[in-house]
Amino acid sequence: MSGFEEIELSAAVRAIREQLTLAAQEGENSPIRFGVGPIQMEFAVELRREAGAKGGVKAWVVSAEAEAKRSQGTTHRVSFTLTPTDAATGRDIEIGDHRPAGVSRFGRSGDGN
Repeated sequence: MSGFEEIELSAAVRAIREQLTLAAQEGENSPIRFGVGPIQMEFAVELRREAGAKGGVKAWVVSAEAEAKRSQGTTHRVSFTLTPTDAATGRDIEIGDHRPAGVSRFGRSGDGN
C-alpha cells in the first residue's frame, strides 16, 4: 500500500466525529443552527490480518487510485449510516456557522424585488 498514507477505517470515522464536535462548539452561540441528519459514508477498504500479540483483522481505507490498482478480490466496499447524537442529552447534534449571519436578503428575488 505504498504511494498514499494508510488510514484505518476507525480513524476515518473518528475524523468525522471530531469535525462535527468542532463545528458544534464553534456554533454554540450562533443565532443560526443546523441540525445534523444521518451521515452516509462509503469507503473502499482492504481487510488485512495483523500479526502480533493482539492480532486481529483491520480495515484500511483505500484511495480511489490505489483501489484501481488492486483486484476486486482484495478490496471491499463498505457503506454505513451514522446518526450523530449528543452523548449527554441523547438529542440530535446541531451545528452553527461561527461567522455572523444576516437575513436581509431572505425572500428577495434576483431582480431586486
